[in-house]
Amino acid sequence: MWARLHAAEEAGDIVAAPAGVIAQAWRDGRRQALLSRALMHCDEVVLDGPIARACGRLCAGTGTADVIDASVAVAAAEFAHHTHTAIATSDPDDIETLTSALDARVSIIGV
Repeated sequence: MWARLHAAEEAGDIVAAPAGVIAQAWRDGRRQALLSRALMHCDEVVLDGPIARACGRLCAGTGTADVIDASVAVAAAEFAHHTHTAIATSDPDDIETLTSALDARVSIIGV
């Protein structure tokens, strides 16, 4: 994970995480220490009202329940309009469902 993060940074890629992902990592610093450190290198994607509503609609439309995963998919779909986008996730099946529903062309990297 660290090697991928550093390679992306050195390549000038945007490395970003939705605010909800950051909040989840900070819930239990001992369990998520490495993830928390990695997220300190990421740009924060704000989770505002319009994005939150888009996440809720996406969950409703796909029959999924994790609005944080939905926020990752929504953010990635927006980035994918402008550049190649990859998502690093421990839940590739849900992310695939969500990004497919958005017709987002993203690479999914299981971690």
